[in-house]
Amino acid sequence: MFYWFLKWVALGPWLRLVFRPQVTGAEHVPATGPAILASNHLSYSDWMFMPLTLPRRVTFVAKAEYFNTPGIKGWFQKKFFSGAGQVPIDRSGASAAEGALSAAKRILDAGELFGIYPEGTRSHDGRLYRGKTGVARLALEAKVPVVPVAVVGTDVVAPPGQTFGKFTRPIVRFGKPLDFSRYEGMENDRYILRSITDEIMYEIMRLSGQEYVDMYASRAKEESKKATDGSSAPADEQKKAS
Repeated sequence: MFYWFLKWVALGPWLRLVFRPQVTGAEHVPATGPAILASNHLSYSDWMFMPLTLPRRVTFVAKAEYFNTPGIKGWFQKKFFSGAGQVPIDRSGASAAEGALSAAKRILDAGELFGIYPEGTRSHDGRLYRGKTGVARLALEAKVPVVPVAVVGTDVVAPPGQTFGKFTRPIVRFGKPLDFSRYEGMENDRYILRSITDEIMYEIMRLSGQEYVDMYASRAKEESKKATDGSSAPADEQKKAS
């Protein structure tokens, strides 16, 4: 109930009025029943604009800290993220991926839509990075279609490292559902999982128009940070390193 208040009464009309997000292909999202919405990830605002374009609730997993912070602030934070379609997951341990998968399966088993970012983290430079195979495993185990999604312009509204950027009209594009039932029972075959994931990422790339990089986003961020730190070192230190 709080979700619908948040979306249609409080947050939704304001976002639609100010940003007027454009949407194409919304008819590809099933009107009923479970499905995975696999999207690129440019900004922390992606999870607000993408669900805003649909009449159905879209659930994501979020850091457990958003739900267990003590005090009044923590209470409002928990209500906000719960109402916005987020479910808590402890992402600090080795079993984080399994926990996220279990939570996603519960959501899909209930006949709902589950949103996921196959890249695993936000793109730091606007390019599309290699997808992790969890989305493929989830699709096979839950036996549900995958709808590829592309958000465009959210990194202008809220660039990496900033709360707000510049005004633009975000675009949300939904592709045709991808059916992987031909691979049923092969969820433990890593080559099949990679093939499925690459197919999903190709469709996201086609929808978003992003340059694709065959590298995990987390690794790309680390390499970019090392390069930046190296270039900012004093000139004499750089000479020693060379």
